[in-house]
Amino acid sequence: MAEVPGATLSRDNRWRHIAFARRSLLILFVLGQTAVASYYLLWVLPYHGGTWLELGMTALFAILYAWIAVGFWTAVFGFVLRLTGGDRHGLLRRHTPEALAATPLAKTAILLPIYHEPVQWTLSGLKAVYRDIERTGRIEHFEFYILSDSRDPDVWLEEQRRWHELARELGAEGRLFYRRRPVNLNYKSGNVADFLRRWGRRCKYMVVLDADSLLSGDTVVRMVQLMEREPGFGILQTNPTIINGKSLFARVQQFANRFYSTLFATGLAAIQMGDAAFWGHNAILRIEPFMKHCGLPKLGGFGIFGGPIMSHDFVEAAFMGRAGYEVWLETGLGNSFEESPPTLADELSRDNRWAKGNLQHLWVMFREPGLRFAHRMAFLNGVMAYLASPLWFAFLVLTTLEAARMTLAPIEYFPEGHQGPFPLWPEWRPDWALVLALSTFALLFLPKFLAILDAVLHRYTREFGGFLRLFASVLLEIVISILLAPVRMWAHSRYVVAALLNLSLSWSGQNRTEETTWRQALVTQFPGMLVGGCWSAFALSLDKLFFLWSLPVAIPLLVAAPTAVYLSRIGPGSVLKVWGLLRIPEEREPPLPLLDDARTFRSEPVCDSVWSPFEQAVLNPGLNRLHRALAKDHRRGTRSEALMAAVDRCLENGPAMMSRAELSGLARDSQSLADLHNGAWRAPERSYWGQCITRRIHEQASGQE
Repeated sequence: MAEVPGATLSRDNRWRHIAFARRSLLILFVLGQTAVASYYLLWVLPYHGGTWLELGMTALFAILYAWIAVGFWTAVFGFVLRLTGGDRHGLLRRHTPEALAATPLAKTAILLPIYHEPVQWTLSGLKAVYRDIERTGRIEHFEFYILSDSRDPDVWLEEQRRWHELARELGAEGRLFYRRRPVNLNYKSGNVADFLRRWGRRCKYMVVLDADSLLSGDTVVRMVQLMEREPGFGILQTNPTIINGKSLFARVQQFANRFYSTLFATGLAAIQMGDAAFWGHNAILRIEPFMKHCGLPKLGGFGIFGGPIMSHDFVEAAFMGRAGYEVWLETGLGNSFEESPPTLADELSRDNRWAKGNLQHLWVMFREPGLRFAHRMAFLNGVMAYLASPLWFAFLVLTTLEAARMTLAPIEYFPEGHQGPFPLWPEWRPDWALVLALSTFALLFLPKFLAILDAVLHRYTREFGGFLRLFASVLLEIVISILLAPVRMWAHSRYVVAALLNLSLSWSGQNRTEETTWRQALVTQFPGMLVGGCWSAFALSLDKLFFLWSLPVAIPLLVAAPTAVYLSRIGPGSVLKVWGLLRIPEEREPPLPLLDDARTFRSEPVCDSVWSPFEQAVLNPGLNRLHRALAKDHRRGTRSEALMAAVDRCLENGPAMMSRAELSGLARDSQSLADLHNGAWRAPERSYWGQCITRRIHEQASGQE
């Protein structure tokens, strides 16, 4: 397809000079503030850095302080930009709404990679996206692909059935496709790569969704139009908003995401500009350069630094940038949504997978040539999201050792590491310690209050329930974040150690409804509770002041189990919603049509059968024909005898006596499905399949009554 007249291939690199100036200013602020804070810490410590222990504490403190300072100054940048009318170099200011509206669309694929997700819930979300694009009148430019990596035959057979029903319901035959990979390689990136090898040349762009993603039709259309007008763009990333939180944990997460990201995302987009990151979903990608330049290599190192790349998105953005294409985050697109894990346990389970993938980026960061500096820094920031926890834990350990040494050991006037003929006198500066503590708290919490000020200045407090409710919501979120920070620190520290030891991980679909039981919470949180209790008791035995200093970390660890349980509850979340606390604009009435559709479709009753999906594939004539049409003939050579034997065993004993791999083999073979269908309907009444048919007859009879 020819490019839009007047569009230029980003030969104008003026934004790079602007980005360089902004990043230099950010680095100056971060390093300058970190240097001052580290200097204060040296003078707070008794020997002013005169021992190896104190030098280690200072080094860890400087790394952690610099990392949180980056987030602080990013939010400040966002606040200042919004205060001055927005970023005049922002992407949407390049084109007038009239010019965008007149831009013709190119064929675009909407991809939904899934792996053991709740089938009806997930495809109902895709149905809502389809209907919303349909409302724009541009549906003919889009194709939809469900890309399954599911291994359980009961899951993927159900996926095939519901896909077929959905295509007929939407009238989307020839537009809505389903593909399941027979071999699950390289996780989600491998799933997308499989699509590109087969159908990549059918479309110019692809929009990648997650199982919980929702994108409005107007946003998708505008994304395609922007890509058409900017041929130098490789990836355009939206800023997803978390919605549909029901548990207290999910509502806190969605409030924090929705309210604070106004500043953070604005600042981040302004600093990164055309060197932004790709977050793996709710984004549009230019297919041709993606296929050409973004293939993921096998890591050539040892342990976790060898084998396939698990966290692919940042790497793909870096490779796209290396090829000369731009990657942009545009916060003004709007109406881009995802969902939060409903419980702390689910979030930590997800983080366990992400920790290993993010640590792998260290290898890419240092070993891949030609990457842009901004993308290397994005790798480092992603690594620090998990590495900060063991560094914080190590800082606490060194602090405890320092306190123990000062309490239990005599004063050393010539400590190890000190050089010089004169003794080193220990000295305490409590006033400097107070200033340092206040500085650290400011980095952590001042952006939250800047967000309140921004809401007041731009008059959108009403969207969050009004000023008083908004202020109370921020205070509640701060309290809960303080309770969760040490729990996450302990969990992430374990995950980093496990990743570095290259312990195996299992990947599974995400829980989206279940609450955490007391037993689950006690089992998972007991090690951290034990560490918190022992550390606090040891601190008390050393010094009362040190004991008080330990409490902000020790108490959250001690109450981790009840915290995990109560945050997972839907009841408290519902009560706060009624009170107008932790409210977000997307909960307003009337709701956005896309969100209203998703809520309606997902709440529709599911007509569950007494038959499992595999039993339906065998016994239901229509579904048996469908699955046979999607299956292939695998009866060649020795596999033919194995499949025939498996059919006989399945007819004799039923699927419960067979492994998942055996059932998948039968469900993927068209002749086996035909043989099972014929054999099951001829089976004696007392056999497994005869009893299945009897149960179905009784179900239909009771339904008619």
